[in-house]
Amino acid sequence: MTLRLTSLALMAALVLPGAASAADYAIDTKGAHASINFRIQHLGFSWLAGRFDQFSGTFSYDDKAPDASKVNVEIDTNSVNSNHAERDKHLRGADFLDVTKFPKATFVSKSVTPAGDGKATITGDLTLRGVTKEVKIDAAYVGGGADPWGGTRVGFTGTTKITLADYGINFNLGPASKEVELALEVEGVKQ
Repeated sequence: MTLRLTSLALMAALVLPGAASAADYAIDTKGAHASINFRIQHLGFSWLAGRFDQFSGTFSYDDKAPDASKVNVEIDTNSVNSNHAERDKHLRGADFLDVTKFPKATFVSKSVTPAGDGKATITGDLTLRGVTKEVKIDAAYVGGGADPWGGTRVGFTGTTKITLADYGINFNLGPASKEVELALEVEGVKQ
């Protein structure tokens, strides 16, 4: 009987190779090994950069079937940080993030399309200020393996752009300041 169960398990592993290596990860925000950064042109003269200090999320990843990966992130919009207190107060207000009405932004993936060499396009829904729009993230695998604490980690980097008006943000920053560039650094700890 034991031999038969072992044989069935071995056959399942051979027939379903991705099933054996799929894993769930928690984004490592506790150790500050992940970040959501943004930049936007300021009046067309320079780049204003910032980040969100508080967010959480999970993802599933299978290196043998990356197209089966999933991502789910929640951002505390009140944690916006551009390194300038008065500007951050304005960013939290009704002209921009309106954090009183919309304290959270979310991203939920719908598909992952591998592009070779560890690269992929992650398509998903970004909800910001109560508006949900599909976005595409250009992602790349950075690395993965055992960590010094006995766990397993995997990391990715990604970029995307969003148009402010798509999310009801119409504050006049000049013609060069219509899009925000997002840079995402994600390190996950295997659960």
